[in-house]
Amino acid sequence: MKCPFCGETDSRVTDTRYLEDGSVTRRRRFCDNCNSKFVTYERLDNIPISVIKRGGQSEIFDRDKILKGIMRSCNKRHVSLEQMEKLVSDIEIEIVNSGRKEIETRVIGELVMKYLKDLDEVSYVRFASVYKQFRDIDTFMTEIAGLLNERKAE
Repeated sequence: MKCPFCGETDSRVTDTRYLEDGSVTRRRRFCDNCNSKFVTYERLDNIPISVIKRGGQSEIFDRDKILKGIMRSCNKRHVSLEQMEKLVSDIEIEIVNSGRKEIETRVIGELVMKYLKDLDEVSYVRFASVYKQFRDIDTFMTEIAGLLNERKAE
């Protein structure tokens, strides 16, 4: 594995862990050349899934786009990168297990909100405000009222 710091193509694996249902392998690595530590993730390469955008155009599913959106929503929250990675992996597994070769961005957004709501409510509201394109404070209040009602029902 190539070191991201010095470019050396040889590194040692110091620790291996299997995440989720065993579909992801996390490896801690050490570069003997520059003494840096880094982490790699290995996943089974799946059949590409097409994402249908709002405008009708299509692109290949990219889990990193989901992770970036979740990272923005969780900024300055007590949510670890590992929790965010797991959330993205859970979403990806759900999409793959659906058996669909095409999926709308709307469905992906709904999945992200479903998982974020359980992880961190503030991050959920942040994501929802962008995803649902909140235009005013009334829309925010409606969303927050819905969260409070759900919490009371539990």
